[in-house]
Amino acid sequence: MVTPSDKGQAYQGPVIFSYGFRLFFFFGALWAALAVPIWIAGYFLGDMGLPIKTGVSWHAHEMIFGYSSAIIAGFLLTAVPNWTGRLPIVGWPLFWLFALWLAGRLALLIDINPDWISRLLDSAFLIVFAALVFREVIAGKNKRNVKVALILSLLALANIGFHLSENFGWWSFDQLSKMGLGIVLMLIVIIGGRVTPAFTTNWLRSRSDAKPVPFNKYDIITLAVSGLSIFSWVTFPGHLISGGILLLAGGLNALRLVRWKFWAAVSEPLVLILHIAYGWAALAFALNGAAILKPDIFPAISGIHAIGTGAIGVMTLAIMTRATLGHSGRQLTADIPTVLIFILINFAAAARVATPYVNVDLQPSFTIGAALLWSLSFATYCLFYGRYLWRPKP
Repeated sequence: MVTPSDKGQAYQGPVIFSYGFRLFFFFGALWAALAVPIWIAGYFLGDMGLPIKTGVSWHAHEMIFGYSSAIIAGFLLTAVPNWTGRLPIVGWPLFWLFALWLAGRLALLIDINPDWISRLLDSAFLIVFAALVFREVIAGKNKRNVKVALILSLLALANIGFHLSENFGWWSFDQLSKMGLGIVLMLIVIIGGRVTPAFTTNWLRSRSDAKPVPFNKYDIITLAVSGLSIFSWVTFPGHLISGGILLLAGGLNALRLVRWKFWAAVSEPLVLILHIAYGWAALAFALNGAAILKPDIFPAISGIHAIGTGAIGVMTLAIMTRATLGHSGRQLTADIPTVLIFILINFAAAARVATPYVNVDLQPSFTIGAALLWSLSFATYCLFYGRYLWRPKP
């Protein structure tokens, strides 16, 4: 019987189009490294400083729906064939899917008249990709992951809503940003909640008697509360109940790390980083809850960046490094460049989350420093992991 990996090996075209993770991880990381400095330049130079569109709305959109969607695509295009037993998308179909993503990035960066063309181009990628994932999980009778396809569809709808709000004002920028961030955060809770204990168990099998607690009712409750907290945060952003549920979700997710025996994985950075990334997710829930209950103490923007720079930034790099090593036939252990990537992205997240708490005169320096660390982390990934992504598996 032909397996997903067989088709990847049988493919004879350019290596970069032989698996989704190769293409989307590399160019997603490259876009992350470039997009933040572009926004910083536009922010400090003003609207007339650059001949391209780089406002706050563009920055938020590209981090949530541009960068994140690329990494989600790279992960799911690699994971779904394993979930379903169906063949992976390779070659020209993969190229055209990537072309849709790239067209969206370019269309939103430059001025196109009428502007609905750029918004249509950007929306097309997530619509097509969500439909593709739905097709695969249904055809593969993979009921467990229908919820992943549903959440991806919600991300596509949130992206459409983001564009419609600019024309019709049906929803606020704040609501659409929270919706996009919340959906990606929920994917982290679901998928990160699977891979973190699974990879920890595999690594500890011959090294320690400590084992993560298997998935049980506690995890189901945590997923339900996390989803409810995100819904309330988007729908009733200023309500005290929303703040309380977010704090509860933060505590429940933090306790998952204890159940997964995070301290037993300290000696292997490639495993430890998954726990750190999930810790950022737990902190993000708590900070956003605290920002509702005590806004005079906890600035809302700090919680927003705990999701974007912390949970999303750290978890995506944690997944990207591990998946790249594993699927390109390399040893699953962190070398010096990998550890450097992890250090840079965590310092970037810490600096960005801390920015609202420092003296106003220091905030621009913290913002620029966080942006530099963010870009360096992704540039380092492209530099050192690009050799694995662009070369055939040994």
